[in-house]
Amino acid sequence: MPGSAGKRKAENCWPDDVGIVAMEMYFPAQYVDQSQLEEYDGVSSGKYTIGLGQQKMGFCSDREDINSLCLTAVQNLMERNNVSYENIGRLEVGTETIIDKSKSVKTVLMQLFAESGNTNVEGIDTTNACFGGTQALFNSLAWVESSAWDGRYALAVAGDIAVYATGNARPTGGAGAVAMLIGPNAPLVIERGLRATHMQHAYDFYKPDMVSEYPVVDGKLSIQCYLGALDRCYRLYKHKVHTVEEGRTSPLTLEDIDYCLFHTPYCKLVQKSFARLYFNDFLDAAKDDPKYTGLEAFRDLKLEDTFSNKDLEKAFVNASKDLFNSKTKLALLLATQVGNMYTPSLYSGLASLLYSKSAADLAGRRVGFFSYGSGLASAMFSVRVSQDATPGSQLERLVGSFSDLQARLDSRKCFSPADFAEMMKLREDTHHLAKYTPVGSVEDLFPGTWYLTHVDEMHRRQYSRTPVSLRAGARDGTEAPASETPHIESSSLPQKKSSQEPAPSTSSSFDGEL
Repeated sequence: MPGSAGKRKAENCWPDDVGIVAMEMYFPAQYVDQSQLEEYDGVSSGKYTIGLGQQKMGFCSDREDINSLCLTAVQNLMERNNVSYENIGRLEVGTETIIDKSKSVKTVLMQLFAESGNTNVEGIDTTNACFGGTQALFNSLAWVESSAWDGRYALAVAGDIAVYATGNARPTGGAGAVAMLIGPNAPLVIERGLRATHMQHAYDFYKPDMVSEYPVVDGKLSIQCYLGALDRCYRLYKHKVHTVEEGRTSPLTLEDIDYCLFHTPYCKLVQKSFARLYFNDFLDAAKDDPKYTGLEAFRDLKLEDTFSNKDLEKAFVNASKDLFNSKTKLALLLATQVGNMYTPSLYSGLASLLYSKSAADLAGRRVGFFSYGSGLASAMFSVRVSQDATPGSQLERLVGSFSDLQARLDSRKCFSPADFAEMMKLREDTHHLAKYTPVGSVEDLFPGTWYLTHVDEMHRRQYSRTPVSLRAGARDGTEAPASETPHIESSSLPQKKSSQEPAPSTSSSFDGEL
């Protein structure tokens, strides 16, 4: 077979178990309550909290921008895991929050590397709506598995501030950033050969106004594009599993995936998306399969004709409810409490899963991921969790790093809808101003948070960082729980597995984004 010899040679050089070694999740220290926002906006009770499935929405004052969010996520990851900046060989940022049409966020992050003297760091930014973070992850994996790899870790970073003009899309906003340390011998191994991609041209959501943070959105088309991409990716993923897994005689179904994570514009769409996968499984199943009793009326429908079929949607949401509750609902903690983070959204689901389950619960499990960015770019891939959940293992360290997640959520400050609206107006009026000094509170930020101090007349941005020792907000007089995450030893670099020289020792209407 053409290329088979080259493939065997490459496989012999691949490092083992490449994936996510460590991870850090950042979200703002302030939020607005969605039930209060319903009342403030004059909409029916439950429109946001039930119709969209959202409880709280995190937001940023003028003190935070995309640079500060990513600075915070990266430095917190490095400090929490005791990783030396010398040990990073690649850093890529996925974002659609653009504050400079030339200078990348990655170059701003390089100031964190200054003291180490390490300037030999590949990667820049990648942008396509909410898909940029996943592409940064894919590119990081590709680097570690390539001839360019020098034995060091890669960093995949995703961050965004999701804001909308006043209207029915505003409650689908949010903000956050994630930093993922990528390397071999990882506790979360990205499964090779099981990546399905769907790309398509569509004007479902886009940002053509260079001086505004707000998008142009076709809400109905955006949902149709999301579900269509989900169908395409799932069917291709099922095919690849059947091809890669020797001895498989039956199609993959949701029963073969222990946990399912989705890009989450709003939580209600995730439940509908899970039901959509169940519908795909139904179409592949034998007509007399008792698991699908009562759904026979939908047997002869075509996928592309069902995006707006409410009867089908309701039937499959109900039929898949128990599976959804066991495989996906627990991964919606951050999405429910913070909102749509855009590029980090999918990985907020992973953070929620790591908080919700013990290392022993997760060991050996398969986790499915669906990533979507409007315009559109989408992919489905999976992670196989390490079998080693023993005390001190990489998996236990990773799970332990999220043990304080709920405490961090609980320590945030609640702003009234009026104050939230005022802050959104301030961002609207000032986010591209020069010269400008932000007026938002620094005291309300979490410890170890980078924030904007000044923008000079040449649009050069200056930042500072809140002390790490201070409790976020210090609002109740108690100490914040400290993370008990053991460190990743800096001297413990990944080892290359090749002949190259080793590295040096060092149901509501929706007009938001999908």
